[in-house]
Amino acid sequence: MSVESIRAAAERIKPFIRKTPMLRLSHCAGAELPQEFHLKLECLQVSGSFKIRGAVNRVKTLAPEQLANGLVAASGGNHGLATAYMARQSGVSATIFLPTNASPIKEQKLRKWGADVRYSGSVWDEAHEAAQAFAKDCGAFYMHPFADDAIVSGQGTVAVEMLEQVPDVDLYIVAIGGGGLITGMSQIIKATNPKARIIGVEPVGSPTLHASFAAGKVVRLPQITTRVATMACGRTDESIYEIARQHVDDIVLIEDEDMQRAAELLWLEFGIAADLSGAASLAALMSGAVKAQKGERIAGLVCGAGVDGLGA
Repeated sequence: MSVESIRAAAERIKPFIRKTPMLRLSHCAGAELPQEFHLKLECLQVSGSFKIRGAVNRVKTLAPEQLANGLVAASGGNHGLATAYMARQSGVSATIFLPTNASPIKEQKLRKWGADVRYSGSVWDEAHEAAQAFAKDCGAFYMHPFADDAIVSGQGTVAVEMLEQVPDVDLYIVAIGGGGLITGMSQIIKATNPKARIIGVEPVGSPTLHASFAAGKVVRLPQITTRVATMACGRTDESIYEIARQHVDDIVLIEDEDMQRAAELLWLEFGIAADLSGAASLAALMSGAVKAQKGERIAGLVCGAGVDGLGA
């Protein structure tokens, strides 16, 4: 994975994705937000999240024989949806393993797209083990959500668009699950704008990269307590950790309730239907976990769609 591979991915996936808009959050009565705060609306992306970028890039670089026995993924929801979408577009089967904390709404969508949905374990790591074993047994291609250079290069294309749409951003705030999104984005951001700060956001109940940064090496979390399935990962990948250490300036922790409040505000104030991970950038600002400096231009993203804020 490199800046060149991310730019190549941007060209490769262009015919298959949407260039999602950047929204400047202004005229907000529900919270005091920085004057220059922009969100990239990946909730409007094909399949409902940024995950389709990596899925397209991976599938479009596979040989026909690698696709022949279908695709398999383990997911908290969004990666599974992207994998199922690409399987359907490619005319092959999709088997998606979910942990029991995954959103029922996302399960329903997976089934509508023809995916074989299977539950295994209470968190992603357990679903991942089951999915890998299944893929090996049936000869299907396993779509790893972050320990795959083609996947992460695809995720990094989010930043390619953001740099074009809102140049000269001072601070980027990015949600972290396994770490693929922030790793891909940080490479292209730092290569283009080395002075920009990049801050990752994790749940208190799943501080995957935060704990690894503190230990100076990749560690496995002893337990995961967050209810945000798309941000729950017990252990990141070594290469993800190494790249993140080079480019990510800080990682902050927020409560699930912070994301809930931010998702509700996105819906009530702006009509944006975000899942909890999609509300993480805004939640980090609203909660004070990230403190904006005067005059800073800030960008985040609504990385996934969902109904978490609609019941407010």
